[in-house]
Amino acid sequence: MLTKKQVSEIKEHLEKAQNPVFFFDNDQDGLCSFLLLQRYIGRGRGVAARSFPGLNKDYFRKVHELKADYVFILDKPVVERDFFDEAEKINIPVVWIDHHDIDTKEIPKFVNYYNPLFNKKKSNEPVTALCWQITKRKEDIWIAVVGCISDRFIPKFYEKFEKEYTELTTRGRRIFDIFYKSQIGRIARIFGAGLKDKTTNVVNMLRFLMKAKSPYDVLEENNYNRGMHQRFQEIDSKYQRLLLRALSLAKNQEKLLFFQYSGNLSISSEIANEVNYLFPKKIVVVAYIKDGMTNISMRGEKAREIFLEAIKDLDGAAGGGHEFAVGGRMKTSDIEKFKENLEKIITEK
Repeated sequence: MLTKKQVSEIKEHLEKAQNPVFFFDNDQDGLCSFLLLQRYIGRGRGVAARSFPGLNKDYFRKVHELKADYVFILDKPVVERDFFDEAEKINIPVVWIDHHDIDTKEIPKFVNYYNPLFNKKKSNEPVTALCWQITKRKEDIWIAVVGCISDRFIPKFYEKFEKEYTELTTRGRRIFDIFYKSQIGRIARIFGAGLKDKTTNVVNMLRFLMKAKSPYDVLEENNYNRGMHQRFQEIDSKYQRLLLRALSLAKNQEKLLFFQYSGNLSISSEIANEVNYLFPKKIVVVAYIKDGMTNISMRGEKAREIFLEAIKDLDGAAGGGHEFAVGGRMKTSDIEKFKENLEKIITEK
């Protein structure tokens, strides 16, 4: 967790920010982190950063467009130097809250960087959990839970949420049971689908969620959230078909379950998560192929270590994440070599 001093410093930054822009990673942890901070101060705009893996200077135009006086970066493992260069030019304060293991030497001195992985007492809770530590608005506890469970983490405050919203939870405390079998998990999946919509619809979703009073505002379809529900149903239909195809490979692939697909919908992370839930002893790799490049989502024991070893001889391949969950990107022409490397590494371990 953050230290008391760090929490105090971030609160000071939030109080000073009269028109902040929040750049957040394009997933539920990033989204919920933004919502907690924005609802806490009641001002600011959010921008979902879809670029992989980093936030680059192309996004900085939003700072000018929105006439922002403060920049907050949430749950982004990489921020390109050119983004910071643009910030330095106009002397705008930058606050970066993260939980990924990165090389902090590359961070400019003017950036206010907060990551409990580099505290004396190390931890790597989702950024949502860190933002909840800062805000702790009782009415927003459901948002904090959504962000945490989406990042495979059950926070200490889940018990408090469970007592208040018993009907939205499920029996037991297995993270994937909560995510796939409860109503709060359904909200998490609705958020995930909503982030995969076109920009106009994502903006509309953010506006709705910035004002939503309770989780029931999300669950009950109405004129204000109909777009979210329609997008969820559309994506879920495609998702279920792809999931069945991935699961059909399970019997024939012993230690490594490798599934690849193409099309116009990037949901490799979601597929990898559920396959990993159903086959926890396998290394799960889901590859999404588009325009000569492939996005990789990998889950399983020592996933990060295995992934980084497997891409060593692949030119331009990159990625990272957590010990059991990794995201990466490589040339599609290198997929077979990557798979061969994986099989060799897994066999030898």
